[in-house]
Amino acid sequence: MFQSLWQYRHFIVSSIRGDLKGRFVRSRLGGLWFILHPLAQALIFSIVLSEVLKARLPDTESPAAYPIYLLSGLAAWTLFSEILMRSMTVFIEQAPVMKKIAFPRLCLPIIVGGTALINHLLLLFAIFVIFVFLGHMPGRTLVLLPVGIVLIAAIGFGLGVILGVMNVFMRDVAQVMAIVLQLWYWLTPIVYPANVLPENYAFVLKLNPIAPVATLYQDALLFNRWPSAESLIMPAALGLLSMAFAIVFFRRASPELIDVL
Repeated sequence: MFQSLWQYRHFIVSSIRGDLKGRFVRSRLGGLWFILHPLAQALIFSIVLSEVLKARLPDTESPAAYPIYLLSGLAAWTLFSEILMRSMTVFIEQAPVMKKIAFPRLCLPIIVGGTALINHLLLLFAIFVIFVFLGHMPGRTLVLLPVGIVLIAAIGFGLGVILGVMNVFMRDVAQVMAIVLQLWYWLTPIVYPANVLPENYAFVLKLNPIAPVATLYQDALLFNRWPSAESLIMPAALGLLSMAFAIVFFRRASPELIDVL
C-alpha cells in the first residue's frame, strides 16, 4: 500500500495544487480566504472578550497577550478541524472520481491533509505578520511548532480516515461529528486559559488530546516556555494508534467502499 502511494506521489501533489486553485477559482481574494476566516474569528473574540468583557490572561500584563493567545490556539484548532472534517467527507465527495479512475483510495485523505498543511503554513505566516504589528516576537520555543503540527496532523488524519470510512456506510457520522466538534472546541483552552475551568471540569482537559497541543502553540508563540514532555504523551500515543488503526480499518473496508458509494 505504501509503495503504491509512493508511485502516485505526482498525482497527490498535482491534486493538492488543483484543490487549492479550485476551491476559490472565481474568488477575487482567492487563497486569502484560508487566512481571513480564522483571523476574523480571532478579531471578533478579541474585541468582545478583551475589550468589552475586559478579559485578561494571568501571568502577563501585555495588552496584546489575549489576541496572541487566541490566535495561537485557533491556529492549532483550525489545522485539526480541517483535516478531520474534510477527511470525513472526502470519500463521498470524490465518489464519481473513485468509480472512474483507478488509484490508491488512501490518496484522498492524504491530499486533504496536504492541502490543510499548506493552509496552516499560510495562516502561521499571517499570524507572524500580526505579531510584528503587535510588537511581539516569539523566542526559541518557536522550534516546537513542527512537533505540534505533526501531532495534530497524525490525530486528525487517523480519526478522519476512520470516521470517513464509517461515514460512507452510516451518513449520520458526519452530522454527529459536526456537533461533537463544536463541543470539543469549547472544551479546549483556546478562548479561555485552562486555569479558569472549575475543578469539577478540570478532568476534561486531561482527557482532551488537542488541549496539550493547543497549549504547546500558546507556550511557543506567547509565553516562550517549554511544555512538559509528559503532557505530549497522550496526543503522541493517540496519533500513532489512530493512524495504525485507520490504515488497518481502511484496508479491510476499501473493497466495499465503491459498492456502497
